[in-house]
Amino acid sequence: MELKEKILVHLYYLKELSIAELCKSLAKSTPIVTKAINELLDQHIIADKGLAASTGGRRAALYALNDEVDQLIVSISIDQFYTSIHISNLRQEILYEQVDILIDLNESAAGPKIIEALKMLINSHNVDKTKIIGIGISMPGFVNTTLGVNDSFAEHEPIHHLKDSIEKVLNIPTIIDNDSRCVAWAEKEFGGGVDSTHTLVINLNWGVGLGIIINGEIFTGATGFAGEFSHIPLSNTNSLCSCGKRGCLEVEASLKSAIEQTEIAIQQGEYSIYSTLIKTMSNKNNALIEAAKIGDQLVIYNIGKIGFMIGKGISTLLHILNPNKVIISGRGAEIGNILGPQIQNAINEFSIPRIAKMTEIEISGLHKTAQQKGTAALVVEHYINRILTN
Repeated sequence: MELKEKILVHLYYLKELSIAELCKSLAKSTPIVTKAINELLDQHIIADKGLAASTGGRRAALYALNDEVDQLIVSISIDQFYTSIHISNLRQEILYEQVDILIDLNESAAGPKIIEALKMLINSHNVDKTKIIGIGISMPGFVNTTLGVNDSFAEHEPIHHLKDSIEKVLNIPTIIDNDSRCVAWAEKEFGGGVDSTHTLVINLNWGVGLGIIINGEIFTGATGFAGEFSHIPLSNTNSLCSCGKRGCLEVEASLKSAIEQTEIAIQQGEYSIYSTLIKTMSNKNNALIEAAKIGDQLVIYNIGKIGFMIGKGISTLLHILNPNKVIISGRGAEIGNILGPQIQNAINEFSIPRIAKMTEIEISGLHKTAQQKGTAALVVEHYINRILTN
């Protein structure tokens, strides 16, 4: 990435920076950074935002992306059953969106449905496609970013090569990555991971994923599949996981698990406000979370159970990776007040105290917005150079 691109990425994340701050972050000399800043000012890509607050010395000039830069980012955030599409600007403002579109990834038409929903959002708001610098896709599974495919699906299935299909239909550069890595990137740049160099980000949604940040960078492993936290064989049940194996953590440590246990109990005669909420809320995750917020005892009990299992899984990770911080993110972080104590109980039970006490456990403030933020950042990281050439 060229220097000017790096400057633009930093300004996207941090909004306003001085030359001194950019020099420190980029490890470049003042003359080199100043020259690049002046060129970006001449191109009207960035703007002088005045002087920083006084710290006792000479006040530094601050620079930001120019408000007149009107390029757009499209982010497609996909989970097992729902897809959300957002169109945002370079100031991280969401201009148009369609959220929680019911699309089951296991149905053969999932890929075409996502493309159709994307086209409808763009067309319904008369979005100028030439203004879109790129499209980002985040989704669960064995996503190979280099090849642009999701190897969790067979090659003949449209969802396997969704990235290429979108590029062909819209003629817009597109990038794809695993959803948990995008959530981790969002936490690194906007959330609890900003000041932590070694961070584990648990993405709690229908499943439970993991993003690993080592020395401030996403760790992907030798073949790009690092972080398959959900398939650690820690479950004591014989339930079959979506991966085809038995004993995976995910079958006891996901919102899907809490929903299944709640619905079984209701069928057996237990009372839960969840059975009322699900009639008016299309997304079962939302119904479960709302029931927990209301104080439904059955739902809180089942959420507590998945929290304990997540904590058991985290205990394994602490012994292997010794992170500064573990962040519970994703949609499930909305009920962190219920999950947190149970996660800590499991860590107290299964972790060596000397190791556990060195790691901070944090509930994300981004929660369900993390995937969208990370997916938009994915586009910025790969395609910010397009605002230099447009």
